[in-house]
Amino acid sequence: MPAVRIALLTLLMLGGFPALPVRAADSASPLGLWKTFDDKTGNARAMVRIYEQDGKLFGRIEQSFTPGAEQRVCAVCTDKRKNQPIIGLVIVRNMRADGGEYTGGDILDPESGSVYRCKMHVEPGGTRLSVRGYIGFSLLGRSQTWQRQG
Repeated sequence: MPAVRIALLTLLMLGGFPALPVRAADSASPLGLWKTFDDKTGNARAMVRIYEQDGKLFGRIEQSFTPGAEQRVCAVCTDKRKNQPIIGLVIVRNMRADGGEYTGGDILDPESGSVYRCKMHVEPGGTRLSVRGYIGFSLLGRSQTWQRQG
């Protein structure tokens, strides 16, 4: 009997069957660190951390691949983010789960200062996040695919 208990405890501690649903939920969630890419050039632009606050999702720039970004501020922003440092800038705000998508929030383009409505969803497999910023209708906008980093 003690051997069965030890085997069961070992299985649980090593991440047996109870861990499977957690992994599946994590890969379907946009929470975490994502590498963003310029939708025109395909070059890596930044690392954005998607996090939850008060039941909504937000995204903050943690690292930029643009030279000199550590000293840059969002001079072109027109809201409370004006002249805020690029590193640490919240560019995704107020996203809510809506089925398999996240909607209802907005996304900032720190290069232009423009704020767009936003929707996003995690691609099957959980390694890519499809992000669409748009004005009015989703047909009038642009999309990016971000890669999960952690």
